[in-house]
Amino acid sequence: MRFGINILNFGSDTGPETLLGWARHAEDRGFDFAMISDHLAITPEVAAQYPAPFYDPFATLAWLAGQTRRIELGTTVAVLPYRHPLHTARLAANVDRFSGGRFILGVGVSWPRTEYATLGVPFERRGAITDEYLDVITRAWAGPSLSYSGEFVSFTEVQTGPPPVRRPPVWVGGASPAALRRAARFGDAWHPLNQRLGWLRADGLPGLRRAAEAAGRPVPELAPRLPLRISPTPLDEDTRLAGQGTLDQIRRDLDELAALGAGQVLFDTYPGRPAEQRPLDEDLRLLDTLTPVLPR
Repeated sequence: MRFGINILNFGSDTGPETLLGWARHAEDRGFDFAMISDHLAITPEVAAQYPAPFYDPFATLAWLAGQTRRIELGTTVAVLPYRHPLHTARLAANVDRFSGGRFILGVGVSWPRTEYATLGVPFERRGAITDEYLDVITRAWAGPSLSYSGEFVSFTEVQTGPPPVRRPPVWVGGASPAALRRAARFGDAWHPLNQRLGWLRADGLPGLRRAAEAAGRPVPELAPRLPLRISPTPLDEDTRLAGQGTLDQIRRDLDELAALGAGQVLFDTYPGRPAEQRPLDEDLRLLDTLTPVLPR
């Protein structure tokens, strides 16, 4: 199993020095990858959870590609309807080239209606837009030019280079039936956020297998993002999310995730509310507390 950390790219204390601190900590401590989140228009609805300033994921990862040598770098998750798919395909390919083939494209649809409205993108069609954009992106990586005729974008003989060093793995977020179908159709991995192990075992993974069978594709790898919360006393097993509890509970979570087929796990130290966001050094100490229990 491979492990990664979520780089916090938002909030008043965030800047180039903290972004670099996250990446260097990941590389120095032996983590396998580091990922970064995405919002484009920080409306009050977005700021209530992810306050400004908000550093762009692709620009930040392009910079971090030159500051790191080993770890993979990715998005968790790029909100596909916010950008033209040819733009996203080129951004991803550029970062992959700058990093020497170390980029992961995590994708999703996100939730803020006001952000969609600000960008002039129909919120109710976000799923269909994402599916079509994923089709365009993966086709754009496959050749030097592309023609496409779809519901949302159409173009003829557009040059799409430079190509990526490798085809970036696509991690598809979300837990709805539509997200599972999207992951089965386009994903190398399914990247659910904030889930309980019981739901993954009984509902999420069986639904993913059914979707993959219907799509005629292999079942994507499980690559969850876990909200890391280390507690001195055990948390209730019926209500806690995977990644929360004592070190022993978290170790058992990782063992069960491995048994369920997880190949990658991303740890997210963000508490979920701006008022609870910790300084960088505290988050890094939290990760250091976790590191000894990680199965290798």
